Amino acid sequence: MTRRDGVSSANDPKRAYDCKAPKRDRHHCLSSERALCKGWLRGLGGQMKRRDFIKLLGGTVAGWPFTASAQQITRMRRIGALMNIAEDDPQSITWASAFRRGLEEQGWTLDVDLQIEYRWANNENLYRRFAQELIALAPDVVLAVSGSSATALQEVTRTIPIVFMGTSDPVNRRLVASMKQPGGNITGFIEFESSIGAKWLELLKQIAPNMTRVAVVRDPTRFAWRGLVTAIEKAAPSFGLEVNPVDARDVTEMERIIATFAGGSNGGLIVTPSAFSAIFRERIIALAARHKLPAIYFSRFFVTDGGLSSYAPDTVDQYSRAAGYVDRILKGEKPADMPVQAPTKFELVINLRTAERIDLTIPAGVLAVADQVIK
Repeated sequence: MTRRDGVSSANDPKRAYDCKAPKRDRHHCLSSERALCKGWLRGLGGQMKRRDFIKLLGGTVAGWPFTASAQQITRMRRIGALMNIAEDDPQSITWASAFRRGLEEQGWTLDVDLQIEYRWANNENLYRRFAQELIALAPDVVLAVSGSSATALQEVTRTIPIVFMGTSDPVNRRLVASMKQPGGNITGFIEFESSIGAKWLELLKQIAPNMTRVAVVRDPTRFAWRGLVTAIEKAAPSFGLEVNPVDARDVTEMERIIATFAGGSNGGLIVTPSAFSAIFRERIIALAARHKLPAIYFSRFFVTDGGLSSYAPDTVDQYSRAAGYVDRILKGEKPADMPVQAPTKFELVINLRTAERIDLTIPAGVLAVADQVIK
């Protein structure tokens, strides 16, 4: 009971919980409150025994919102990212931003509950070195951009989860047991299926209808990409085209071969994926422009840098999907049970300024279906 002056009466059981006496006087308070509790129990007419009261009190105390247990301490999660380009490459910011946005869409906040440790590599030695550095940090999961990144990480750990992207044959690379059941600590997203090689050929023929010969820049040391060239060679007769593979191992040698090829008429150029092509893309673009070769590339970034055309998976979408897999792993799923997935979103990009430089008129039908036209 509470009197009008706001002071609790001796019969108010709530007073047992409101002792504000100094510490030195609390023994007296406790003695008084014990008497109060006895009086309260008697006031209940003997309906509640002492042990029942203790049970009631215990249940009440358990329900109190103690600050220490109620506050959720945010655990900082750490992600490693082994990229396949140099940090000063103009695309590095674009790719890192796409990955960050994908994680933010899943509810993560950078530097609040998430940290990302990037390492930028563009050769095999750096892949191995940075793979060791990242794993030494004991991240919760690692993003591997390219097959070389994934392989380097696999050599260092068989337990820390890895999500790859930018490779096309993870089974032959022995990254996974199968596409449906990866079976280990690695899963992810393939960049291309071999059938896209025929699509590149078809689009380039539409872009340059007079083309009768095509040079295909490839890395002969990469088994994973051989299927792309095979698909191009199989489709070529249906378009009346002759295919000339160009091995990309040395820049000077590649320039010499393409210059010789361009000496003939009605030629075109297909650049297939490889670390070599990515690193020397500016020189390849300049080479195609110098010899006025209509070209199609495996990434839109060749086109934004001055190349003629590209048909490729939407890279931003790929990073977003990879972020989705990273999120699922952080929430408890296992890579072994997460199937490897193929691209679902592609984009055709045309650079009209480049077309003008090489005296090429792009058919209106091609421009109509392009996802982006750079003017």
